[in-house]
Amino acid sequence: MIQEFQSVVRELPGESAQQAVGYPTLFLLVALGSLVPVIPTGALVSSAAVVALHQSSPFSLLFVFAVASGAAFLGDVCLYWLGQRGVRSSHGSKWLEALTRRAAPERLAQAQEKLDEHGGTVLILSRLVPAGRIPVMLACLLGKMPLKTFARGDVPACLAWAATYQLIGILGGSLFPEPWQGVVAAVALTVLISVAPAVWRKLRARFGHGTGDATS
Repeated sequence: MIQEFQSVVRELPGESAQQAVGYPTLFLLVALGSLVPVIPTGALVSSAAVVALHQSSPFSLLFVFAVASGAAFLGDVCLYWLGQRGVRSSHGSKWLEALTRRAAPERLAQAQEKLDEHGGTVLILSRLVPAGRIPVMLACLLGKMPLKTFARGDVPACLAWAATYQLIGILGGSLFPEPWQGVVAAVALTVLISVAPAVWRKLRARFGHGTGDATS
């Protein structure tokens, strides 16, 4: 299986063809993943960084960073604008309902508290914390934050997010001689980062509940 994967990688088209297809595809998938939060956009950016690391062009990594951050910003702004339409409407909207379903009540309450304390700067942290973007975005919507204010705070958030996941890809790519090995390592690391907080919360809730039962 691994040998077949290696042979496929070796038969990939040249750098110019990869870039001509890869950058628009990366932009489309990251923008779509920001708009519809089901695509693992962090893993996409890390994988693209691994491929760029093994290319001869000195600007490949810069292009990945620019494309990823720009696509993430566009997706965020579009999603926020659609959510605003639901907030303003007396009947709501499917976009606002989707955001509400994806934000657990306790996470939303935490996001609203942090938004009151730190204002728009909390957007930067929300992009870096797994599953933190949607609760903070919903808190901004419910707090009636203007789109321009949200956009100003989202610019550094998207830049920091793209840089973080690109660094993960660079780390994975630099540890292995073959690009496919770096891609596998980067994807595994990004998946681990994304699921670790949820697993930790479940374990803490389970053991905390068990401790409470034992002491009662």
